Amino acid sequence: MRVRSRIARRQLAAAGAVVLGALSVAAAPRRSALWEQVEIIRTAHGVPHIRAENLRAAGYALAWLQLEDYGTRTALNVLRARGEMGTVFGRDSMSTDFTYRRARARAAETYPQLEQATRDIYDGFAEGINRYVLLHTNEYPAHFPSDFNGTDVATLDIGEPAWAAARAFVARMDPASTRDAARRGGRDDAGAAALRDDNVGSNAWAFAPSRTKSGNAILLRNPHLAWTAGYYEAHMTVPGVVDFYGDFRIGGPFAVVGGFNVHLGWSTTNNAQGLSEIYSLDADATTPDHYLLDGTSLPLTRELVAVQYRNGRTLASEVRETWSTTLGPVILRAHGKIYVVKTAGDGEFRGGEQFLRMMRATSLAEWKDAMRLRGRTTSNFTYADHAGNILFVWNATLPALPHPSGGDTIAIPVRETRDAWTRYVPWDSLPQVLNPRGGYVHNENSSPHFTNVRGPIDTTNAYPNFEKPSFSLRSQLALEIVGGDDTVSLDDVVRMKHSYRMLLADRVKPALIAAVRATQPAGDAAAALALLEQWNNSAAADSKGAVLFDTWWARYAQGRPDSLRFEKIWSAADPLRTPTGLADASRAAEAFAWAVTETTKRYGAYDVAWGTVHRVRRGTVDVPVGGCSGTLGCFRVLQFERAADGTFTANGGDGWVLAVEFADVPRAYSVLAYGESPRPESPWFADQAELFAKGELKTVAFTAKDVDAQAVVRYRPGEKP
Repeated sequence: MRVRSRIARRQLAAAGAVVLGALSVAAAPRRSALWEQVEIIRTAHGVPHIRAENLRAAGYALAWLQLEDYGTRTALNVLRARGEMGTVFGRDSMSTDFTYRRARARAAETYPQLEQATRDIYDGFAEGINRYVLLHTNEYPAHFPSDFNGTDVATLDIGEPAWAAARAFVARMDPASTRDAARRGGRDDAGAAALRDDNVGSNAWAFAPSRTKSGNAILLRNPHLAWTAGYYEAHMTVPGVVDFYGDFRIGGPFAVVGGFNVHLGWSTTNNAQGLSEIYSLDADATTPDHYLLDGTSLPLTRELVAVQYRNGRTLASEVRETWSTTLGPVILRAHGKIYVVKTAGDGEFRGGEQFLRMMRATSLAEWKDAMRLRGRTTSNFTYADHAGNILFVWNATLPALPHPSGGDTIAIPVRETRDAWTRYVPWDSLPQVLNPRGGYVHNENSSPHFTNVRGPIDTTNAYPNFEKPSFSLRSQLALEIVGGDDTVSLDDVVRMKHSYRMLLADRVKPALIAAVRATQPAGDAAAALALLEQWNNSAAADSKGAVLFDTWWARYAQGRPDSLRFEKIWSAADPLRTPTGLADASRAAEAFAWAVTETTKRYGAYDVAWGTVHRVRRGTVDVPVGGCSGTLGCFRVLQFERAADGTFTANGGDGWVLAVEFADVPRAYSVLAYGESPRPESPWFADQAELFAKGELKTVAFTAKDVDAQAVVRYRPGEKP
């Protein structure tokens, strides 16, 4: 290999002696560049395996890979975190620079407090970006920097105030101030509002040894997000330090990491929790820019933030002011009050450190210790390990409220510090299920109350701001799939995960058939009813009846509340069998007659197969796919966008699947529907699309022997030309 020959020549040169007078002095060894300390091996479908001598080199390679496969996205993310978008793209791009300067200052303040291992990843990641930008200047705009550092990268993991909640509150209180509030707002946290959308989120299962044919625990990871979300399958190895396989979200080194090492693994699913409160403080009527707290007049803290932006060939600057209190940043001043938002995790800096500790953990105890850092403020965690433990944790850095929550609607008045929350609910007091009866835990973004139902179901909450009971159709279907007594293999879990059953049809189709039959249908309506009766209630690609049912439900439901859709709405008193039936038989029959005509009009026949209408299209791949909306009760959730021909193309939902069995050597399968790269010219752009559409997974190469045997290409990232 060319690299080895160059290294050999350098080693020979370094071993020589330089004679100075009568003395021979050995040449000082040259410190090798980071690209010389790491190798990337890509196996089938372009999955990268990082083999690094140290964590700094591993971080370097991870950054290089993200830029190589995803283009400028990660570099732009770090530029934004540094608060310098304006210096490259001009004034119109500088709005987030002001907020990120706050986070960047916090990162600089706390960086020395991070463990050296975490800083090594951050520093290496920054160097990987710098090296890539220097060698690919044609991919980046003029003036794009190549001097990023670890603090810039660490800024990505600094917790921020709940700007979305603040904007919502200000919009209600003072619509004229909404624009200013938006300017103060930071990163896009609109995702919090989508947690109740059953098409957004994830699935996760864990099976104990008592439920598996091998006697080994099994974990399923299956997040559901847009296919632009940037889940990135990779394997990072530093001998004696870390050997972790899973997903590294594009944009940074530690964004929503999930996966496994030889000892254990975990998956995340979105949860709903209140991490912020809006508080109102009395303004001091006698002293400008002061507020009253604990009987004392305290000054607001004023900060002027100057940000530069590109103005042609020169740089200009703009200054904005922000105000804050001891409780949090000021979001509005009105009616003699000063309104602030106090957010759990605001300024938290150990999110990356927590994930790295989890990646390196060798036992449940070590993994829990990492979780107790509370750097990751949200998400359910589903866990399994080689020792046979399975665990579910409803994770949240949750305020221990001394008052009912006001959400983003009501400002809680604060006159004394004790009126506001000042501490968190202890991590060990969060809802958790460890090694339960029945040998399973599961979550599909529903509340934690139904993670395992082998004992009495307790729907009470120890704290008032724990998530309220909820159990979607998707979650109910998952429980039916995993909640039995059968033992399963890893292959069985993959098969079970690809259930195409539409639970909504089980719950309402009998009532629909009865409603339509009562109208004494004839012609196409009668034939369509017969089709519906024979349909197996699935959204498999070859299923005939699913398109008709979906079209009918959209017409019948049409944004109506559940009380006007179902005969019985979901109830915590009967959580496993509701909702069910139809509230309006007449409307159901009318909507069905319409759906028969409409489906025929759209697709040429009312008995069109689901996969004729629903497709995976990527590159030259154009194939049928099974799966449907979570609101229809599918476990394999897929989102679609309408194509020009009236059919639908998958663009979100199910996309990244990882199933692992914790034998002495972990055995795993995976698929990433949208491939390792969104670049159409990449060989890894569409090479998993058909595999995914068929419900098939590839075998994961985890051991060094398997990685070497399956190597497609090997290289040192950023090797000196």
